[in-house]
Amino acid sequence: MAAGIFPAPTSGAQFIGGNNVPTKVREEIARVDHQFSDKFSIFGHWVSEQISQNFGTSMWSDDNVPTAHNTFGNPSYSGVIHTTYAISPRLLNEVAFNYNANRIAIIPQGVVARPSGFTTPRLFSGPNNLNRIPEIKLGGSTGATYATASWPWNNKADDYQIRDDISWTKGAHQLKIGGSWALYKKVQDLFGQTQGNFTFNNTYTGVDFADFLLGYAQQYNELAVQDSGKWNNVSWAAYVQDNWRATKRLTLNLGLRWDGVPHTYEADNRMGNFYPNLYNQADAAVILPDGSISPSSPGLGTSPNPILAGSQFYLNGIGIPGKNGIPKGLVDNHWAAFGPRLGFAYDLTGQGKTVIRGGFGTMYERIQGNDMYNAGPNIPFSSSVTFNGGVLLANPSTSVSTGNTLTAPITVADITGLNRKEYKLPVSYQYSVGVQQGFGAKSVLSVSYVGNQSRHQNDYRETNLPNQSLLPSIAAGTAGSYNTLVPYLGFHSIKQSETVQNGHYNSLQAEFRSQMTRDLSLQGAYTFSKAYDPATGNNNIQDLQAVSNPYSYSYDNGPSNLDRRHIAFVNFIYEIPFLKNSSSRLLKSTVGGWQVSGIVQLVSGNPLNITEGGTTNNITSILPNTNNRPNVNGSVSTPHTVSSWFDKSAFSPTAAGVFGDMPRNSVYGPGRQNWNIAFFKSFVFSESRGSRLELRAETFNTFNHTQFKDVSNTFANSNFGAVTTAHDPREIQLGVKVIF
Repeated sequence: MAAGIFPAPTSGAQFIGGNNVPTKVREEIARVDHQFSDKFSIFGHWVSEQISQNFGTSMWSDDNVPTAHNTFGNPSYSGVIHTTYAISPRLLNEVAFNYNANRIAIIPQGVVARPSGFTTPRLFSGPNNLNRIPEIKLGGSTGATYATASWPWNNKADDYQIRDDISWTKGAHQLKIGGSWALYKKVQDLFGQTQGNFTFNNTYTGVDFADFLLGYAQQYNELAVQDSGKWNNVSWAAYVQDNWRATKRLTLNLGLRWDGVPHTYEADNRMGNFYPNLYNQADAAVILPDGSISPSSPGLGTSPNPILAGSQFYLNGIGIPGKNGIPKGLVDNHWAAFGPRLGFAYDLTGQGKTVIRGGFGTMYERIQGNDMYNAGPNIPFSSSVTFNGGVLLANPSTSVSTGNTLTAPITVADITGLNRKEYKLPVSYQYSVGVQQGFGAKSVLSVSYVGNQSRHQNDYRETNLPNQSLLPSIAAGTAGSYNTLVPYLGFHSIKQSETVQNGHYNSLQAEFRSQMTRDLSLQGAYTFSKAYDPATGNNNIQDLQAVSNPYSYSYDNGPSNLDRRHIAFVNFIYEIPFLKNSSSRLLKSTVGGWQVSGIVQLVSGNPLNITEGGTTNNITSILPNTNNRPNVNGSVSTPHTVSSWFDKSAFSPTAAGVFGDMPRNSVYGPGRQNWNIAFFKSFVFSESRGSRLELRAETFNTFNHTQFKDVSNTFANSNFGAVTTAHDPREIQLGVKVIF
C-alpha cells in the first residue's frame, strides 16, 4: 500500500485527475540530386523522425490508474537511392535501393519497482523478471487495475528493397518491365507478465478491494520467459505491363505480375506449433482430477530453453521448424501467385466526350507477421502457470483455503498457432467498368460499377473443441472436466490462424465535377454500395480476429463493419464577385475578394454487431476464444431515439451452452450529416511581389447539428440500445497569414 499503486482520493472517496502526457517530435531530412550527364542522374534522400510519446496509463493493457505509465519511443528512418539512365530516347532504366526502419522502446515510468519489504516470491526464476511489482487487478465491484504490462519492451524492424524498372516505348506500345527483391527483418520481444498478475474478485468479503487488503487473490498467473524472436520475410516480385494504343479510340492495359512471398519465419527456429497429424492418440495425456497432466503421462518432453531446464511439457502434436518436416515458416509456401492486370479505355464517339473504361486485377498478400509473433510464447520455448481457486498475495504458491503449498503442475497448455492445411495466400479480385461523359468544356459526369471479391482472408479459430452436443451439460457442470472432453487431451485451447474467409464489395459510384462559372467550382459524388464479410473486429477490418462460433463457418457472415450503404458529398469553392473587380483599389482590397468554400457530407450508419455479454450461461464462459450473440424474436424495429435506437425487447438471452440466432451486423447505427464551411479574405499589399494578408475563418459542423455516433450493443449492459456518444459539436477556427 505504501508503494502507492492505487492513487489517493482527490475528491471525497474518489480519485479524479490525470497527468502530463507530452509528445516530442524531431525530424531531419537530407536530399541530394546530381545530373552526371544528359542521360544519367541520381538522387537520394534520408529522413529521420524521432517521436517520443508519454502515455498516462500503461498502454496496450487494462491498466486504468495513472500511478504506472510509460513512454513510447518510436523513431523511424527512411532512405532512397534512385538512379535513372536513358539508354535511348525510347528506352529508360531506373534502379533504386529503398530502406525503411523503425524502432520501438516502451519504458515503464512511475510506480514500477518492488518496494523494500515486498517479498512475494515468483514461480519462475530468470534474467528478465526485472523486479517489477506484479499486476494487481480488482476484478469485482471496484474495477481498478494496476499494470505495467510487458514493459520494458523493444522492437526493431528493418526493410530493404532493391528494384529495377525498364520503360520502353515502341510504336503504339508503352512497355514497362521490372522486378524487385525485399528483405524485412524484425527483432521483437514477446508479450507477457514475468512479474506475475493477481486477480481479486469479490470472493471472500464481497468487495474486491477488501480481498486485496487481506491478500486473498482468486487467481495468479505468471509467464516464465519474456523471450525475444528474430523474424524475417523475403519478397520477390516481377511484372510486365503494356499500355497499347490499339486504335485512335481504344487503349488497352495488359499486364501480369508475379509475387513470391514465402511465409515469415523465425531465424533461430525458436517456435512451437500444433499439428493434428503429429498428435498420437495412443500418447493422449492422462488428466488428473484437478485438470492438470499426470507426471506419468506419455507424450512428455523438456524445453530447449535453458531457463526452463527441468520443466516438463506435454509435446504430443507439437512441431518445431526444421524437424519432422516442419517448414521454417510453420506453414507451406505458395509460389504460383500470378496476378493479371487488364484494362481498357474506349472513346465511344471519337470526339473525346464519351469514354468507357474498365479494368480487372488480381492482388496477393501475405499475413503481415503477427501470426508468428503471437505464436512466440508457445511451448516448449516458454510457459506460464495459472493458479485458480484462491492464493495468497504474500505467496502465490500457497492456497487460501488449505494453507498447502501448490506445486506448479504440468500445464495443460494453450496454443496460439497456425493451421498448415488452411494457409493459402490471401487474394483480392478487383474490377470496375464505367462511363465518363463530358458536358461542354468544363464539366464531367462519371458513373461506374466498382467491386471486388476477397478470398482466403484470415481469422483465428478455436480448434480443440468438445462435441457441440456437450456444451449445455458443460455449462451446467455435469459433463466433467473440460480438459477431458476435448479431442486433443493435454491441451486446453488450440487457437489457430487460418486463411479461409471470403468477402465481397459491390458499388455504384457517380461523380460530377464542374467549373460552373469563372467564380464557382463544384464537385459532388454518390456511392451506393454493399460490403459483406465475416470479419469480427470491432471498428475495422483486420487479420487475426477470432471467429465467434468455431463450429460454423457461416455464423459471422454479414455486412462488413465498414459497410456504408449510402455515401454522398458535395464540395464547392465560390469567389464572391461583389466588388472583386472594382476600379477602386480601396474597395477591392477591403470589401471585395471574399471566398467561401464548403464540404457537405451525408453518410448512412454503420452496422452494429449485437453481442450477448455477461457471464452466466454464456458460451464464452465455456469455450475459449469465442463470442456469442443473443436470440432475436422476429424483426427489430428502430425507433431511433437516444434511449432506444432499436427495439431492445426484440432480444432474449440464449440457453446455456447455445449460440444465439441474432445475425451479425443486421442492425445499423446512426448516420451522419455534416457541413464544414470556410471563409477567406486576402488583402493585397503588392501584386508585383505577391505580398498579401490572408484572413481565414473555418467552421466545422457549421450548424451545430447533433450527430449521434456510438450505440451500446451489448445485450447484458444496462444501457443496451442507447446512444452513448456523438460527434464533435461546432468548432470555429480563425487564422491570419502574412505572405511577403
